[in-house]
Amino acid sequence: MNEIWIEKYRPSSLDEIVGQEDIVNTLKAFVRNGDIPHMIFAGPAGTGKTSAAIAVAVELFGDSWKDSYLELNSSNNRGIDTMRGHEERDRKWDKVASVKDYARIMPSNERGFKIIFMDEADMLTNEAQSALRRTMEVYSGTTRFIFSCNYSSQIIPPIQSRCVVFRFRQVTPEAMKTMIGKVMDAEKMELGESEIDAIIDVSEGDGRKVMNLLQAASMLGKVTASRIYDIAGTASSSEMKKLVSKALEHRLFEEAVAQAEEMMTAGGLSGIDIIKGIHSVLRRSQINPRIRIKALIAVGEAEFRLVEGSSDKIQVDALLARLVSIGSESA
Repeated sequence: MNEIWIEKYRPSSLDEIVGQEDIVNTLKAFVRNGDIPHMIFAGPAGTGKTSAAIAVAVELFGDSWKDSYLELNSSNNRGIDTMRGHEERDRKWDKVASVKDYARIMPSNERGFKIIFMDEADMLTNEAQSALRRTMEVYSGTTRFIFSCNYSSQIIPPIQSRCVVFRFRQVTPEAMKTMIGKVMDAEKMELGESEIDAIIDVSEGDGRKVMNLLQAASMLGKVTASRIYDIAGTASSSEMKKLVSKALEHRLFEEAVAQAEEMMTAGGLSGIDIIKGIHSVLRRSQINPRIRIKALIAVGEAEFRLVEGSSDKIQVDALLARLVSIGSESA
């Protein structure tokens, strides 16, 4: 049966989570002790936050972990009514229509508590978080909360002070290579170093992107590094370096504009893709710091205007013109 690889290869235990060794070791200590505090898992997407929460539940509660674990997506249930009790019933919540209703139910396991995992908790309104804080206090004896978010600063201080905060970092290239190697062995795939490097480059520390790209590559048979970039809908680092070089170093405005136009028309990239690619190159470049500072300011302004609804082509052309001007000033 066909299966999505991000689920097929989701870590089923804490030992299988890669790239977060310090966090995993602390969670293992909690599990050995048979209890956990309220926790906040903060960090970028695809770094193992949800997998870690599930792994903790599995290792605490065993095969019946689903009976003691409730997962909610806070971006879908972000208001105060979700935190407090109300009359509606929802089949998805196993006939429990609020966090408060679920928290007050006595656990059926020998540990004496259950887990509520709130994904995208930074999307909760302040009113909902305030109501949730009171629920955490009243039912702390029977319920532990795990909040997952990209930015812990969006969680109100009263909740942060009641939780242990774990900051998940982007998966390192070395850890990604370990992930890719295991999947390649399991699926009998053959990929060269250049293809593996392309997957790591495109994924930017996101483990889910790695799995999606590997699954896509497995369906195409023989793939090349350039094909990996095509699948991901992004330009290679070498292409972006050429674009920046034409603008900053050689001051070739017309050639830079032509290359960007080719990326957008033939490559299907958006203006924001190109701007983010230029930003990535500038952050890793070894050019004169003064030039890089001016260039990064220009990139930030172009990205802001695009987010506000400006034209892709106009902003990309304007950014390249700024980079050419910056390069010319330093000549």
